[in-house]
Amino acid sequence: MPQTPQKSFFTLSFIPLLLVYTLIHFDSSLYPQVESEPFISSSPDDWQHHQKQLSDSRNYIVRFYHYRDADNHWNYLQDNLKFKGWQWIERKNAAARFPTDFGLVAINESVKEILLEKFIELNLVKDVSLDLSYQRKVLEEKSEKIGAFANGKKRPGKIFTAMSFSEGQNYAVANTSKLKISWNRHLLMQKSQVTSLFGAHALWSKGITGAKVKMAIFDTGIRAGHLHFRNIKERTNWTNEDTLNDNVGHGTFVAGVIAGQDEECLGFAPDTEIYAFRVFTDAQVSYTSWFLDAFNYAIATNMDVLNLSIGGPDYLDLPFVEKVCELTANNMIMVSAIGNDGPLYGTLNNPADQSDVIGVGAIDYSDHIASFSSRGMSTWEIPHGYGRVKPDLVAYGREIMGPKINTGCKRLSGTSVASPVVAGIVCLLVSIIPENKRKDILNPASVKQALVEGATKLSGPYLYEQGAGRVNLLESYEILKSYKPRASIFPGVLDYTDCPYSWPFCRQPLYAGAMPVIFNATILNGMGVIGYVENPPTWHPSNDEGNLLSIRFTYSDVIWPWSGYLALHMQIKEEGAQFSGEIEGYITVKIYSPPAVGEKSRRSSTCVLHLKLQVIPTPPRSVRILWDQFHSIKYPPGYIPIDSFDVRNDMLDWHGDHLHTNFHSLFDMLRDAGYYIETLGSPLTCFDANQYGTLLLVDLEDEYFPEEIKKLRDDVINSGLGLVVFADWYNVDAMVKMRLFDGNTHSWWTPVTGGANVPALNDLLATFGIAFGDKILNGDYVLSSQQNRYASGTDILKFPSGGYLHIFPFLDISESTATQNVVLPGMTKIDSPILGLVEVGGGRVAVYGDSNCVDSSHMVTDCYWLLKKILDFTSRNKKDPVLFSDSVRQNTPLYVDNKKLPSRRADVNFSMYSSVVGKELICGRDSKFEVWGTKGYNLPARGKNRRLPANDLDRGLNSTFETPVWLISDSAQRNVDSIENKYWSSFYKDDIDMPLLVASHWFVPAIVAIIGLMLLFWRMQKRGRRRRFSSGRFTNL
Repeated sequence: MPQTPQKSFFTLSFIPLLLVYTLIHFDSSLYPQVESEPFISSSPDDWQHHQKQLSDSRNYIVRFYHYRDADNHWNYLQDNLKFKGWQWIERKNAAARFPTDFGLVAINESVKEILLEKFIELNLVKDVSLDLSYQRKVLEEKSEKIGAFANGKKRPGKIFTAMSFSEGQNYAVANTSKLKISWNRHLLMQKSQVTSLFGAHALWSKGITGAKVKMAIFDTGIRAGHLHFRNIKERTNWTNEDTLNDNVGHGTFVAGVIAGQDEECLGFAPDTEIYAFRVFTDAQVSYTSWFLDAFNYAIATNMDVLNLSIGGPDYLDLPFVEKVCELTANNMIMVSAIGNDGPLYGTLNNPADQSDVIGVGAIDYSDHIASFSSRGMSTWEIPHGYGRVKPDLVAYGREIMGPKINTGCKRLSGTSVASPVVAGIVCLLVSIIPENKRKDILNPASVKQALVEGATKLSGPYLYEQGAGRVNLLESYEILKSYKPRASIFPGVLDYTDCPYSWPFCRQPLYAGAMPVIFNATILNGMGVIGYVENPPTWHPSNDEGNLLSIRFTYSDVIWPWSGYLALHMQIKEEGAQFSGEIEGYITVKIYSPPAVGEKSRRSSTCVLHLKLQVIPTPPRSVRILWDQFHSIKYPPGYIPIDSFDVRNDMLDWHGDHLHTNFHSLFDMLRDAGYYIETLGSPLTCFDANQYGTLLLVDLEDEYFPEEIKKLRDDVINSGLGLVVFADWYNVDAMVKMRLFDGNTHSWWTPVTGGANVPALNDLLATFGIAFGDKILNGDYVLSSQQNRYASGTDILKFPSGGYLHIFPFLDISESTATQNVVLPGMTKIDSPILGLVEVGGGRVAVYGDSNCVDSSHMVTDCYWLLKKILDFTSRNKKDPVLFSDSVRQNTPLYVDNKKLPSRRADVNFSMYSSVVGKELICGRDSKFEVWGTKGYNLPARGKNRRLPANDLDRGLNSTFETPVWLISDSAQRNVDSIENKYWSSFYKDDIDMPLLVASHWFVPAIVAIIGLMLLFWRMQKRGRRRRFSSGRFTNL
């Protein structure tokens, strides 16, 4: 009988193996080798033509370890990287005659991956990153479109704060909110000269006018021969436009606030030397590479002060951020606007949020925080730590007078106006010191010390709204006159009795058994650009009660440039469980720096931080709530989308999602209701469930360790822990539709998850028989006589019998354009479960599909009343008659097959953003001291987590809109880690009320694969037996 079918089967079975072998051993050197020719950018037409040619390319910044002439860098790349698909871009600007530490190259998208890898392999290359673009928009009088997003689409450029408000506009618009905050114009017109409010005349009368101070203004430029200025030293253009003039008006205005001489709109330091750096085009667009060249030029030409009235949330643009550090390390004092994204919290802009930069917020003439001024804390440290105090201080930034482009004066408002107020004051202060001694005494740390120590604390605003307070020129002048190099801590006092200034600390006393309270202070080192902590910090209690306080410290190993951090992790010892009262004392830490030029011994200084803390007896379990911060992911680095499709002028979730940022109103509500709420920035294995009435999970985007899922089940069922979950939308089709193309970087922005990570939440809740769906529901509903807004929430697909499930009619917009909350013809409301409450073992669980009603960022109506009733149930087992009406009781389980639950995206490398996937389960320094560095309570040593199951999508989609430097350089290792991880099953055999045990989506393919292998092996054995039989017969012949 012919054997062709057997041979065909055998041959085809090895085709996949051969393909895999070919791909694994693919040699990238097979690319055609060509030498790259440079592109010289010299005119707008050339630039536009080049951009058209390279429409399929993206510009990348290649950073080198050393400064060299640009030609040397180009030659090095040519000699060592002869691959097709990249081109050197030659920059013709004022910095071209100086050595540089970076090059700009265009890389074709088709060979991006291999070329990036080859660039990183070069010994002299530090890293590679996208040349990001920046864009700012002046808020015109009738403008309604602000920020980087408009009508659900991204404008060209990186997210940046608005420059200012025009004089005709009488309201501020939050950059990420529809909220308009009106103010009454109670300005005293005689106070229009902001210089008089700070007593600048007193210094002018002493001959202190800013003379011989080199002031760099990074903005839109300035016109030559402007009559308001007496000392314009140089104008440079760093853009692709062939002009030095300011055609926007903002750069001219900023320069006038600093150094204007017109009597109608005086500046602070009229004799300051102005160096205008035109880094923004007329369309207010800029690129990181333009800034890097301009920064290098500022360093090479020894600028003294630099004003940067810009800012944005991307503190992971490492070339930009690290160049700012290098600039201040070269003894340049940088002043920057904190941002115009108020009144929202967690909206600090970079670079103003950097410790080495003077970040300036804005107040009005009544000493109230301006509604548009961004507020702290910094969010770099979240979720594993606590943010720093920012802004550093505030200045008048509303209705400030300054020059127009040509002649005359006008009024503008914004933190970008408050920033030059402080920059002008700094120019005056710098000119106090004789020129030959300035660099010995003045530096970014010493000037900041003089400003924050001399500032006037305002009554009313919080610490994270005003920093040290309103800048005080004359007090800072007195400090600098007798200044000796030293180190200090900012803030120098943490006083729990000073409310509301010390919010949030003054809102909740310390008590034994709580998670550590973290206070993150800044070390300012005026002794040198680099410093070290000589000995560990020491706590000095004022009395015996102070010994009840246990403090652990984390701090900068190296204090550079000019600054570092000192974090206090504070717990009350168990023997203080019944103590009520105040604990006072102070912390000391000794800082030293190398000797200055001409000195033989190192410089040393002891810093002091005073503490006054309130302590109460440990509250009962029923009023203690634990907030899960660990599983929250924010922008940057990934495209984490907004939670509500009602919001049209922002599409990123970047406010920190912390109790003390955009959930600050929720925190205050819970305290007013008598609850004590603690924060956990470590996995769920790192807390003792017996200490808490409820675990609160709100708007979470990360995955969960298997150990967390197992422990939470035990915590609820056996330990009686209450569990409250507020989810958000999750729809894969909607995420794909939300892709945005950024024309400047030629890249796609793609969400890495939904408003919440519903598949991960479903894994967590599966053991309770609960699961969320993928609908995106919008509408209003009435419950308990309360009108409520459901804004882009999700539905509940699975819920156990015996629970209480509330169902309301809503529109499902997941079938519409996804990025637009619109009602399409034929759309009707569908009954959707959104709220469920159930008792499980000794605990209680409540789930709700929308978090926008507790998030201050985009809240339409709050649902605090509902949360309080839910907490009554989960923490105290008190059942509201409306929530627990017999009419909503589930006599049979709500159930769908697991295959119909929302799936994870397969085209996203989630480990790049996750604290779980591919990471080690470990309790961090935000957990109780007893579990620091362990896997948690009753768990053995350490281990890494699994890889995610996922739903296959088009692999061509980019998972991010930008790739940070550190992610490019170690992506290969991350991929190896990802391959080594195991898949996680979403199958739970103890699913409550599951009518039929159904295997998860991996089970059937796995069985099919195993059967296929068994059949192949059987056929091979059968063939072998036939051969042996045939061989025997021929031998006997």
